[in-house]
Amino acid sequence: MSEPEHRIDKQQARLAFSRAAERYDSVAVLQREIGRRMLDRLQLVKLQPQTILDVGAGTGVATAALAERYRRSRVLALDFALPMLQQARRRGGWLRKPRCICGDLEQLPLDDRSVDMIYSNAAIQWSNDLDQTFREFNRVLRPGGLLMFTTFGPDTLKELRAAWAEADTTAHVSTFIDMHDVGDALLRAGLADPVMDVDRMTLTYPTVNGLMRELKVLGAHNVSSGRQRGLTGKGRLQAMQRAYEQFRNRDGVLPASYEVVYGHAWAPESGHRSNAPSVAIGDIGRQLGGRGGS
Repeated sequence: MSEPEHRIDKQQARLAFSRAAERYDSVAVLQREIGRRMLDRLQLVKLQPQTILDVGAGTGVATAALAERYRRSRVLALDFALPMLQQARRRGGWLRKPRCICGDLEQLPLDDRSVDMIYSNAAIQWSNDLDQTFREFNRVLRPGGLLMFTTFGPDTLKELRAAWAEADTTAHVSTFIDMHDVGDALLRAGLADPVMDVDRMTLTYPTVNGLMRELKVLGAHNVSSGRQRGLTGKGRLQAMQRAYEQFRNRDGVLPASYEVVYGHAWAPESGHRSNAPSVAIGDIGRQLGGRGGS
């Protein structure tokens, strides 16, 4: 589990993503590229899933792509921010609107052994208990089912973190878990044959304010319980901006580094499953039809 000062304030995170929903796609360049690379990796997997769960579906870009790739599959979109799911519903075709579930990845409202594949792009970092999240993934996967996910590693936004560290001692940037610790959590949850690897990507900005505005539009600014409450003083903000200038490169732009962690694992062919409160797959359309927008 996360340390108390690093725990995600789920209420604030949900509010941030709800506010971001309408503008999210305009700035989610990195997330779309990571999602595209994940889909490319699926070409190597010989699996014909009956039911796919997109965890942290956001505005449904990947949900739509999965539905296009697996035309015979039922694709479910899960997100904890309802306005995100409303955007996903608008994206779906008239005959193939995604089935949307508003819920938390740490407590999936689905039956045991009800899905064949879980796809999750840049979502598990919003979990306060990674072991619990992976146990839930294992619980809802059918024997032999696939989990494929991405998250961010500790070097993500390292320049912004270092710049803030020179300005004050308060946490301004979310913390991320090391790739090896993520792999260990997969094994503790009972998932089999985990494979982890990392990719390093860099976005550039003319000013640090551009990066911070983009993070806010994405809903991805710091919402940890230990964050500073209220407005940051002008002096400290200016000190951070000056400190960030040390990273300006030869092209005259400021880099923002991302350590992208890719992982996949399989549900064991046999093993225990818990009896968590759940929603039967066949009931999702009826129960959520009035919430996600029809």
